[in-house]
Amino acid sequence: MASIFDILGPVMVGPSSSHTAGAARIGLIARQLFGRQPDKAQVYLHGSFAATGKGHGTDKALIAGLLGMKPDDMRIPESFEIAKEMGMEFQIAEKDIREAHPNTAQIIMEAEGVKTMKIQAYSIGGGRIRVSKLDGIDVHFSGESNTLIVRNVDQPGRITEVAAALSKCDINIATMQVFRDKRGGFAVMVVETDQVVSKEAIENLEKKEGIIKVTFLDVSGMV
Repeated sequence: MASIFDILGPVMVGPSSSHTAGAARIGLIARQLFGRQPDKAQVYLHGSFAATGKGHGTDKALIAGLLGMKPDDMRIPESFEIAKEMGMEFQIAEKDIREAHPNTAQIIMEAEGVKTMKIQAYSIGGGRIRVSKLDGIDVHFSGESNTLIVRNVDQPGRITEVAAALSKCDINIATMQVFRDKRGGFAVMVVETDQVVSKEAIENLEKKEGIIKVTFLDVSGMV
């Protein structure tokens, strides 16, 4: 059954739900995954984003998202100037990304004291997106639900450990996906939850052996 969102589309600033609202959401989710506003951002536009994105404000929407703006923020057209005022350096360029969706953006984020992060995501229309790569590992999630992202070493017991830690906090797992670059290499767990995962739970997970980084997407801050 179609929702009101599917019929009417998102509340947004700009002419296109895929090229403007979707782009802002990509930037906003990238910022949440990074954990803060980046000091520097390199943004690459692929396919349709590269061909028509400037006219649709895709470039400004992506930067707006990185600044924490939502798709309906009236400041999106001024995002370049606001980024400079807030001390965020950025570069935007076109890039041919092999086998990528036409509405794809790739963002590399840097900040002092934070490990550089590279995210690739694409817009599917209606302001909705899919994250397709995280630090070089293929993933697939929408960011429309509370989502715990666990980056870990690919070792036996890591999945059980994360599930047990969430259960101990009375957090129900809605879905879980596991991705890895190679056997015994690095892996990413994408866990959608019914409840918000607390900062304390995240810190406890990060203390466990083999866990590299834990990030939580709280949808209450995304809508």
